[in-house]
Amino acid sequence: MPNSSQLVLVNELQRGNPLLECIRNVRWSYSRDLVPDFEVGRASCVLYLSVRYYRLHPEYIAKRIDGLGRSYQVRVLLVLVDTDDSKIPLREINRIALQTEMTVLLAWSLDEAGRYIETLKAFENRTPDLIRERVEDSHMARLSNALTTVRSVNKTDVLTLATNFGSFATLSSASLEELTMCPGVGELKAQRIFKALNEPFVPDQ
Repeated sequence: MPNSSQLVLVNELQRGNPLLECIRNVRWSYSRDLVPDFEVGRASCVLYLSVRYYRLHPEYIAKRIDGLGRSYQVRVLLVLVDTDDSKIPLREINRIALQTEMTVLLAWSLDEAGRYIETLKAFENRTPDLIRERVEDSHMARLSNALTTVRSVNKTDVLTLATNFGSFATLSSASLEELTMCPGVGELKAQRIFKALNEPFVPDQ
């Protein structure tokens, strides 16, 4: 029997989850008092969420993330997309993840979700940069890293937006008109920011 460091540790809450049948290439074992759903390394954990479950219990995942505290360096939110109408829930889940420093991985089947867990275990001793760009650990640095991916948005614009809206949560719910009123942002840039914050994750079929 391998020692615990060679195992994926599984929260008792996951008993009966069909995902466990898809974890075939690494060994796993239930662990009492485990906070995340899966521990794939000493500093790496996974919370598992299906879109269908999120739509029924939207408050669930925020509470589970809050329970993690600062115990893990690599914090993955593995999301199973198991419903056709997933655009709005995925946008909401991504906002929660961004605000709580979680890395989102989307899986479109249980088998794919199982491969993600196996891969995270296999790479547990590698740098977190393999799945998440390392940025300065401050609110402004994370906000800048996210917003400067929008075309023509620079660090000065980020500072302006942060000053006007105060938090990412407030910014992400801002109207196009509110964005346009920010000094130096302008109509075109405001449209790009609004689109980036509100466009769906998956294209229309």
